[in-house]
Amino acid sequence: SITIEPCREAFQPEAQKLIEAYLTERWGSLNSRLNPDIRAIADSYREGCFVVALDSGEVIGTGAILPETDSVARVVRMTVAKARRGEGIGRKILTSLCEEAQRRGYHTLVLETTETWESAIAFYTRYGFRVLGRWDGDCHFELDLFPKEQGA
Repeated sequence: SITIEPCREAFQPEAQKLIEAYLTERWGSLNSRLNPDIRAIADSYREGCFVVALDSGEVIGTGAILPETDSVARVVRMTVAKARRGEGIGRKILTSLCEEAQRRGYHTLVLETTETWESAIAFYTRYGFRVLGRWDGDCHFELDLFPKEQGA
């Protein structure tokens, strides 16, 4: 059974390894200088929330939110182990992050992904994120966490 939990210190090495594997897979190489946050998750995400997806104690996914304003948080570090993609793990992580953002009083989540990464764009669109536009090589999204009812 897959659970979503806050990233404790014990999960830090596995979470870092998973994110580094993903970045290497995505970009063909890894420049660790560009990703200092994953070497110090507790410090880097102190103002936000970093979660891990666990299966029998193994880290199989990650995700985080960071505050941008009093009402807006940014989704970052969404990662699912390559062998586990397509199982709904990303959706579970994102749902957990949305629920935490609501508890913290955020009204909107934003994120971006590479504009050529069609599977990620489709994932966020299916979840309910709205495309704001494409610029600087990225596709930018937002999600209203407290949508008004139609016709209200």
